[in-house]
Amino acid sequence: MSNDNDIIRESLEAAERFSEIFERHIGAVSAYVARRVGPAASDDIVSETFLIAFRKRRRYDLTRSSALPWLMGIATNVLGQHRRAQAQHWRALQASVGQHDQVAADDHDRSSSQLDAAGEIERLYPRIAALTARDREVLFLHAWGDLTYEQIAAALAIPVGTVRSRLSRIRAKLAAPPPPSPAPPHRPRAATTHIRLAEKETIHGHP
Repeated sequence: MSNDNDIIRESLEAAERFSEIFERHIGAVSAYVARRVGPAASDDIVSETFLIAFRKRRRYDLTRSSALPWLMGIATNVLGQHRRAQAQHWRALQASVGQHDQVAADDHDRSSSQLDAAGEIERLYPRIAALTARDREVLFLHAWGDLTYEQIAAALAIPVGTVRSRLSRIRAKLAAPPPPSPAPPHRPRAATTHIRLAEKETIHGHP
């Protein structure tokens, strides 16, 4: 079986060969994008990703045997142009975690895992939203793109050491205990409230 770099090299002379890159990686790229923006908006972004990849295939580093990090990097850049879709998807996720719909018996196993994931989203959503855009890209490529440190570095064109330090910082932020909720301030009853209570007690026969 040919490596991705061999296929891309051959596609420079025979463009139809690039379809093998699409067939090999459409599943992984689609899953990553769908997690970022939801299935409804993912098709256009995935199509745009592979179209850009085809047009820029002459710039591909032919020393790299796998094109997946390169494709994920392109997808991440395309996603950056669709921040509205991402924001809508995040709001939908945030809203969905509070729902407790009745579950059909034959869907029990699947829905249980979905509820577990939803609970995790609910717990971490504020912290993930508070991360910088650069940190979120590293987190999503690692957690949702299933890329190694080296592949993330290739996808984002940053040093591996930077990936390690960002993920270490992200883990610390996501694992830190939440700050204690401030106690609501005690508000003494207004004088008019005390007067009204005294009037009610008098009316009901309590001097």
